[in-house]
Amino acid sequence: MKQICELCADICEACGEECNKHSHEHCQKCAEACFECANKCREMAA
Repeated sequence: MKQICELCADICEACGEECNKHSHEHCQKCAEACFECANKCREMAA
């Protein structure tokens, strides 16, 4: 389970970084959601 959560965190972080490059409002909302998801996945992996 830990490895799955770590993988999910990495994927969400990468998605957030990509979306954060774009100034569109929907991209910024997506980035925020992805970073939040990454943090929650890291918490679950701990």
